[in-house]
Amino acid sequence: MAPSPAHFRSTIAAVVDPPDELRALRLVHKALADVNRLRIVRRLAGGEATVSELIEQVGLSQPLVSWHLARLRIAGLVETRRVGRETVSRLVPEAFDAFASYERRVLGLARSAGTAAAAPAPVPPGPAPAPRGPALAGPAIEEAAS
Repeated sequence: MAPSPAHFRSTIAAVVDPPDELRALRLVHKALADVNRLRIVRRLAGGEATVSELIEQVGLSQPLVSWHLARLRIAGLVETRRVGRETVSRLVPEAFDAFASYERRVLGLARSAGTAAAAPAPVPPGPAPAPRGPALAGPAIEEAAS
């Protein structure tokens, strides 16, 4: 039985290397796609926390909390520092705003000066959007931008 045309298309699509800009976007989106990481981000939005404090707050084991922090750190959303035997984590203050700007530019959604006066897009019905978090920039975004 021969492979279907759809199989060929998906194989070719998997082989095509996405641009570095899109990889940087994917990295941050994947970092925020996990509910446990979002819980950690929400806790860190209130200020710095040690891994022990995050374990208490989030209810995960130490290896899992450390693993999730590593994913957030790779995405440039969190910084860590050692204080004795503890690791203290904090959100990167400007990371979320910088990422939002970078994402709009990469996806071609940034408004030019000529369209800035245009009416804003209508808000779809439904629950009110959640307030925006602290900030999102960091090494992954800045490396991809350069």
